[in-house]
Amino acid sequence: MKKYFKEEHFLLRDMVREFAINEIRPNAKEVDKGIFPEKNIQKMSELGLMGIPWEERYGGNGMDTLALVIAIEELGKECTSTAATMMAHTSLGTSPIASFGTEEQKEKYLPQLASGNMLGAFGLTEPNAGSDAGNTQTRAVSTKDGYIVNGQKVFCTNAGYAGIIIFTAVMVEDGEEKGIGAFIAEKGTDGLRVGSPENKMGWKGSDTRSVYFEDMFIPKDNVLGSPSKGFKQFLKTLTGGRITIGSLALGTAQGAYQRALLYSKERQAFGKEINKFQGVSFKLADMATQIQAAKHLVYHAAYKKDNNEDISREAAMAKLFSSEMCMKVTTEAIQVFGGYGYIKEYDVERFFRDSKILEIGEGTSEVQRIIISRDILNSISSI
Repeated sequence: MKKYFKEEHFLLRDMVREFAINEIRPNAKEVDKGIFPEKNIQKMSELGLMGIPWEERYGGNGMDTLALVIAIEELGKECTSTAATMMAHTSLGTSPIASFGTEEQKEKYLPQLASGNMLGAFGLTEPNAGSDAGNTQTRAVSTKDGYIVNGQKVFCTNAGYAGIIIFTAVMVEDGEEKGIGAFIAEKGTDGLRVGSPENKMGWKGSDTRSVYFEDMFIPKDNVLGSPSKGFKQFLKTLTGGRITIGSLALGTAQGAYQRALLYSKERQAFGKEINKFQGVSFKLADMATQIQAAKHLVYHAAYKKDNNEDISREAAMAKLFSSEMCMKVTTEAIQVFGGYGYIKEYDVERFFRDSKILEIGEGTSEVQRIIISRDILNSISSI
């Protein structure tokens, strides 16, 4: 696995790990009460963690996807809500501008986003367009100077604290649909309304809301990338985002596994540590094996992305396996703790609740299997 890493990756890992243990861990339970981790984000901004993969000329650290994966993984070991906030800001709320924005858009927004002075959000899912993202019903009707937008996005991470929200809408010109475009909406724009926070099972400190567009005017300068290619751009963004979801699953699973491992050494039954019993030791062995397998998939996908290779299959595999692995590992962690695992005093029940959404967000497990199966079936002729 060392082939993936450079010295800078190890230095980053050690720095983020120390920060997460000393600064994030102490308030993780408080964040889990539904408190947005604003102080955590501020400290992470000061450390440069909000702009890891972006060019230095735009205020970023000039590192790579693998570095971002490592940072999310380490944060996720302590507080999934904090890690998810940073992940969504970077891979979804900032990446589309870095990848598809004009030079003017990059100069205007990236320094603020990369520094963490402004959070980014991403709006794709709609009440009737989840996995069927092509069924977008938000409309952007062309005018002389821009577009009038009406519609709704749901499950928008960071929406209540974001300085910009990137979203998709069907572009309409002279009454004719011209495809799905991507737009940048700034906080405070007339006609932009953000709903109340969702009361979620997990990721309780992560801000998730509906966003409403009510006759909102968007100037042409705020069209992101190539007009009418917004959907393809968003799909490319989601492909990269699957790698970071995989890294969040890695962190969440390891957070639960490490606590279960330590507990198995402390807890005694029938006169010996419970890890001396085969039933528990085999669980720990399976958990460690599944985590290690997921690491290879996630790191390999990040490595290929950094080398500009096609990652559609690898990203889907990493996301699928890691998210389902995380659900299994956190479930088994509770089993190792027994009844105590079901009590909020112990962290494993929080990691368990934080795991389920990983199998749903940025493409459900079923969607990942569709992507993988299509890719392998299209490759049959080359075997």
